[in-house]
Amino acid sequence: MKPFSDACEENKAPILSVLMPLLREARAVLEVGSGTGQHAVHFAAHLPHLVWHTSDRAMHHAGIQAWLDEAALPNVQPPLRLDVLSDPWPELLVDAVFSANTLHIMSWVAVQAFFTGVGKCLAAGGLCVLYGPFNYDGAYTSASNERFDQWLKQRDPLSGIRDVADLTQLAQQAGMVLLHDIEMPVNNRVLVWQRQ
Repeated sequence: MKPFSDACEENKAPILSVLMPLLREARAVLEVGSGTGQHAVHFAAHLPHLVWHTSDRAMHHAGIQAWLDEAALPNVQPPLRLDVLSDPWPELLVDAVFSANTLHIMSWVAVQAFFTGVGKCLAAGGLCVLYGPFNYDGAYTSASNERFDQWLKQRDPLSGIRDVADLTQLAQQAGMVLLHDIEMPVNNRVLVWQRQ
């Protein structure tokens, strides 16, 4: 049985509409936290000009591979083992790094490690594209995001919705500048940084 995420099913089309123009010239993308694998097969099918590298912690690899096996796409790579706190980052030089709904389930130390790692594998001019809920100047963008943040912190006190200013500071330390901040359905955003 393939794992299935309702959230992935609901957000894949809106995210793809943002990715298509951003990744028009890209040749290789690393997805950090591929989760179920649903995003990888959907995006790669619509972006046949590029190679989509999946990655996640080892526990998710079987599920990702199940989606990849069923889709049988020539441009999606098997999942790389990547726990941002304990695994070495893949020795890839990519045009974009994509990650959806990951930073708010990571600890802050892991978020810092994420940006450090992205800085090492992103080519000059490359894009770091993040999808999810984000705060601005410490404020929630909706009551539902505030409730979600409370639920996250009850589950894991080290997790929580991250502030765009804090992320932008980490991105700058890794040689990136904020290029786009795009409003998405259900109080989510797509943030795009570019490697200088």
